[in-house]
Amino acid sequence: MARWKWLGGAAIALSATLAFAQDAPESLLPPGFDDPAPAPTPAPRPSAQPVPGAPPVAGGAVVQPLPGSMAPIPGLSDFDFSTVPSAEELEKMSPDELDELLGLRPSNDLPPAARRAMSRVGVIDSTEGGLYSNSLARQPSALVRAILKGLQGPVVSRWGHILLRRALSSRLATPEGMDPVEFAALRAQALNRMGEYAAARALLQDVDSGNWNDAMIGAGLEAYLATTDIIGTCPVVRLKGPERDDPQWTMLRAICNAYAGEGVLAGSQLDRALRTELAPRIDVLLAQRLAGAAGSGRRAVDLEWDDVEELNPWRFALANAVGAEIPENLRVGASPYYERVWAITPMAPLTQRAAVADRAAREGIFSSRAVIDLYSQIYADETITGEAADIATQLREAYVGADPQARLSAMEELWGGDVASDYGRYVLTAYAAARMPASADYADAAPALLASMLAAGLDRDAAAWSRVVEPGSMGWALVTLASVRSNGMASGDAIDSFIDDDDSSDERRSRLLLAGLAGLGRISSGDLGTYSQRVSLNLGRETRWTRTIERAADVDNRALVALLAGLGMQGEGWQRMTPLHLYHTVSALRRVGLEAEARMIAAEAIARG
Repeated sequence: MARWKWLGGAAIALSATLAFAQDAPESLLPPGFDDPAPAPTPAPRPSAQPVPGAPPVAGGAVVQPLPGSMAPIPGLSDFDFSTVPSAEELEKMSPDELDELLGLRPSNDLPPAARRAMSRVGVIDSTEGGLYSNSLARQPSALVRAILKGLQGPVVSRWGHILLRRALSSRLATPEGMDPVEFAALRAQALNRMGEYAAARALLQDVDSGNWNDAMIGAGLEAYLATTDIIGTCPVVRLKGPERDDPQWTMLRAICNAYAGEGVLAGSQLDRALRTELAPRIDVLLAQRLAGAAGSGRRAVDLEWDDVEELNPWRFALANAVGAEIPENLRVGASPYYERVWAITPMAPLTQRAAVADRAAREGIFSSRAVIDLYSQIYADETITGEAADIATQLREAYVGADPQARLSAMEELWGGDVASDYGRYVLTAYAAARMPASADYADAAPALLASMLAAGLDRDAAAWSRVVEPGSMGWALVTLASVRSNGMASGDAIDSFIDDDDSSDERRSRLLLAGLAGLGRISSGDLGTYSQRVSLNLGRETRWTRTIERAADVDNRALVALLAGLGMQGEGWQRMTPLHLYHTVSALRRVGLEAEARMIAAEAIARG
């Protein structure tokens, strides 16, 4: 009876539903617009087949086969379960290590929308004074690669250094057939080798961390250490962590873990490095001191320098980063690398920076304003005494002395005589020299004053001395080469006088003068031939480098000429600059529109020759 009652209730409900549907308003939409598509007819499911050997179940279906009848899972029998970490090992793993174990390590640390293209990489755009972005795009990749690899050290010319830094830092498109990452890495490596670590770091920061290769990582670590930016390496170190296992990289991973909030892990990693002697003890202690400065996990670390016999970039960078004083025995006699790096390290003591400022100034790493700012800080600090304080006082007198003679006397004190013993001192006094009146009363000091002005590119101030200097004198040569607008060809009588008075070895300064004048187009071909015979000068000799830079100038490729000019001016001393290289460098730069740089390099040759 209950069954019939249920069927009766269902019939009544169905009748009510039909009646409601008949009373509903008619749809105004076109036919088929709101009609749901008919559901697809489900495919017939295959019936379960009994597994051979398994007992049948009621109804003929097999709920689950017995263990003895299970088919093997593909690949599982070959898996080595001994490689699976234990629970304790998993607990000690960092997130990076777990991601690597599980295959979850990201290949990029930026979302797709935030990633930057590598069509143009660099720091200085053409609208900001950089070189034209497509300058090297159609140049042979083999040629560009050879030039960049050939830039192995500093440039003898201050102005050549400045030009090369500008070319390497420009926002440039990659040459055809070259990987953009390789192009950026080669440029960063060249900047590092010439001591421009801050520029190299800025260039590398224009490339997303996910695109870095081994060469970029190597150049980046060198640049970041030289600029004491240890934590700046962390984005790359954490992203590329498992790809390297050298001691320095391992310690960097621990430091970056500490600054990512994983202080306990970082401490255990560095303790293990100290225990296993992964690196020299002082290197690990410095890493522990820096890692301990992160978060609340600080602990005392005593630095032990007693047995340390040499300085290296790691020790230099981490000691500066944690504010530890480097012992004097390690500072004295340090290589030129440390002189260049010390000068640009803002956390280093001012007196130590001043002690190496001359090198940075003469090589072009420091601008005139930068070295003046350094001594201004020293002058403002009344606690500083000694040589640095004396130089700062003399420099102030050179600028604000009561009369020109007092200012000149102060400059000569800084130079160490009538002529500067170090070209860096000319850079220091450049703007003070420009304030001197162009008067015959100071004609004897004109060569030094002009050399100082031109060290900072103050060519218009130097031109005011053209009516003061004696034709054929040193001052005349500087003004003639540096002048923005030459008054035609150089006077033959003046050139004669210059050669007659030249007391340099093998008439080197006269040969450089002729090479500079010829490169600037300020001497007639007849006079050049005559005087070349007189001083045994041969500017017609060809080399592979001279042919290449001349071809680059023929096609008006400014970036290629700048790189080749830097390639031809490499060396530690100005004596490495030959008249032949000077001529082709100045000539090529002038032809591609870099006449200002050409004039300054030609004048620098006379001042330093």
